[in-house]
Amino acid sequence: MRTRLRVVDDGPGLLAHRRDTRAGLLRRRWALRSLAGVGALLLGLGASVLPALAADTGLKGTVKDPVSGSGIAGVSITVTGADGTPQTVTTAADGTWLVQVPSAGKYEVTIDQTTLPDGLTLADQSKVTAKVNVLSEGRVQTVLFKLAAGTAGEGGTAPSADAPASKWSQIPQLTVDGLIFGIVIALAAVGLSLVFGTTKLTNFAHGELIALGGLSTYFFNGVVGLPLILSAALAVVVSAFVGGWVQNRYLWKPLRKRGTGLIAALVVSIGLGLFLRYFFLFIFGGQTRSFDAYAGQAGIEIGPVLITPKDLISSTIGILLIALTTFWLLKTQAGKATRAVADNPALASASGIDVEKVISTVWVLGAGLASFSGIMLGLQVGVSWQMGFTILLLVFAGSVLGGLGTAFGAILGSIIVGLLVQLSTLIIPTELKYVGALVVLIIILLIRPQGILGKAERIG
Repeated sequence: MRTRLRVVDDGPGLLAHRRDTRAGLLRRRWALRSLAGVGALLLGLGASVLPALAADTGLKGTVKDPVSGSGIAGVSITVTGADGTPQTVTTAADGTWLVQVPSAGKYEVTIDQTTLPDGLTLADQSKVTAKVNVLSEGRVQTVLFKLAAGTAGEGGTAPSADAPASKWSQIPQLTVDGLIFGIVIALAAVGLSLVFGTTKLTNFAHGELIALGGLSTYFFNGVVGLPLILSAALAVVVSAFVGGWVQNRYLWKPLRKRGTGLIAALVVSIGLGLFLRYFFLFIFGGQTRSFDAYAGQAGIEIGPVLITPKDLISSTIGILLIALTTFWLLKTQAGKATRAVADNPALASASGIDVEKVISTVWVLGAGLASFSGIMLGLQVGVSWQMGFTILLLVFAGSVLGGLGTAFGAILGSIIVGLLVQLSTLIIPTELKYVGALVVLIIILLIRPQGILGKAERIG
């Protein structure tokens, strides 16, 4: 004989248990739906982008007037491969040119100075021919020739005797370029420092947040066909959600709950960065692209300085975003909570601050700032799958130089790095300009390891 027992207890404990169980099931169901939605979004993005972005292997560039910034038509460009077969094209009405090559390899690109307008010649006569190594198939690599006022005969003329004076006269222009580049680095460095300040995570995947902003903007602008301003706004929102909230919620938060060590988390960030970088390569290809209608833009002369409207507007927005972030940290309740968590997470939690909520907010803010950094960088040099990785070391340099974990330090250090990068081209070749900034970083850290504001200003 089987006896069936039934225990009935409708007390507060059982009701609370049922509510907690139901809430847990709803949270898991919502999380699965969110992951499915993100997966469907990525699959849809790949399905729509891959056909639109298919392109051949080649070389391209834009020949611009050094004063007006407008493209120059009718300039002859010759590309010669390893087999010695030349291909000659002339620049279009907007100064652009494109030569498709059969495969990856080494090529020589030569500009015919006799086809340049009167009064213009190469700024460096030793760079009439540029040697380019196309590393992979399906990549369109950019080659630029810098022009200057002057006269060139057949094959060009020798540099004039006053070349050093004209070289040093570039200081105002290089200073402005350095400040603009410093803003680009600062936008990314602030987010990196905030994440480090609140979680102590050294995130080597932060460069992919920069690339996500630039590539998302190109998708909305170049593929979907939306205006650039709307595309940039959508890209910031998408990057803040996917690169900030989703990344923290489904990767870093579970790792924190499991007590994952900082070294292990650093290795995870390196792996995540590699995965995302090559995912971008798979989706968008290896070409460097420009936003529609913003490839070549005439500059505005302000005294000895020439600045394009796109740089002026984007830099103004960047400064405003940095100012708003600083105000948020110093004056708002959420900003003060962020600073408290950065100083002492355990004490902040004991004081009633929701530490996980603060960390989630920091991730969203940092991803949004990094995405706009990618948009600014895309306006200047174009967007590509490895654009974030290209300046990641400079972002770390700015953060560490100013004091890793401090927002003010990240801003100050980034501006210094941006200026050093541009002004160093007065002494060293342009190809080595990033190296100069990193060498100065090492020297300063030997003198002051905590950075410039590492101890005086702990902002978050």
